[in-house]
Amino acid sequence: METGFLEPAYGARSLADVLPSVSHALGAGVQGWCDVPALALPEAPSYVVFLVDGLGADLLAAHAHAAPYLSSLLTPEAIGTSGVPSTTATSLTSLGTGLVPGAHGVVGFTSRVPGSDRLLNALFWDKDIDPLQWQPHATGFQRLAEAGVHVTTVNKREFRASGLTLAAQRGGEWVDADRVGERVAGAVTAAAARPSLTYLYDGDLDWTGHRYGVASSQWLQQLAIIDAEAEQLRDALPSHARLMVVADHGMVDAAPERRLDLDDNPAYRDGVVLLGGEARFRHVYCAAGAVHDVRARWRELLGEAALVVSRDEALACGWFGGVTAPVLPRIGDVVAAARGDWGLFSSVDFPYETRLVGLHGSLTPAEMRIPLLVD
Repeated sequence: METGFLEPAYGARSLADVLPSVSHALGAGVQGWCDVPALALPEAPSYVVFLVDGLGADLLAAHAHAAPYLSSLLTPEAIGTSGVPSTTATSLTSLGTGLVPGAHGVVGFTSRVPGSDRLLNALFWDKDIDPLQWQPHATGFQRLAEAGVHVTTVNKREFRASGLTLAAQRGGEWVDADRVGERVAGAVTAAAARPSLTYLYDGDLDWTGHRYGVASSQWLQQLAIIDAEAEQLRDALPSHARLMVVADHGMVDAAPERRLDLDDNPAYRDGVVLLGGEARFRHVYCAAGAVHDVRARWRELLGEAALVVSRDEALACGWFGGVTAPVLPRIGDVVAAARGDWGLFSSVDFPYETRLVGLHGSLTPAEMRIPLLVD
């Protein structure tokens, strides 16, 4: 593994291991999930899994004073990893399906639609792409519901029928909840059922980090709000319920002097037919026969800013876990993973990214390490 990068802990302490381990703790016999869970979770008839978008374990540890409740649960044993790339769409799908990215196929914020020169934006989706074809495997929510577990998702109304929700987290009941009070009340009601799994999501910390950066006072204040929300939820839950707080990734602020615009140098586009991914993790799709030259050129141009590998090299490193044949062409022929606090921007293809301060997607510990907190 690249110096300064963190290997994803697939099969041990990754997001894909959360629901199979919760299933075991609930006593639910889900066919196909390992009898020996990757995570040793306390047995309980009800689990509430609260995903805080952007709450990296390193960030939580560094700002423990702003989050006394959550940081009190953060032990060395309560840390896992995101998958690769360390980005929301990929991580939510890993959590929801119990599968590694190479199996579920949501391999980035944007990735190539095989057989075309188009990108699928996995957060906003494309109405021409059927999410059930893109991700055809049964989700963990569906499998738990079939095993007799009462499954509930508590989330914003706008996400109810989104492409990503259908691909990653279909199954069970849905409770519309746009505000903190609605989320807490919805989770408390759902957790009364036995056995039950309740999933809820908060994206405000991630939004704040993107807009202002994780070094900002705005981000710190939002972390304090999240901490209070989690503690309020724990206090309100039935005594038989366990709360598990996880995250999808951490975040780094890209320093002004380390924000590269790939469109400032036409050489980045030589032999490239499509640029995907995001600023911390670029999928580069090449013209026929151009992979070797593109990889060499990007390595020379980027230097210390990124690790540049071919698709085969990324697969050999195990970045995506086991990769199925339908998923293979969605991964870039060349992949560039940013080192340190560099950002690989494209003002032409992704102009909105240039306005972001906090970023994620690569394999640095700050992005990869996530909390797996249980109370």
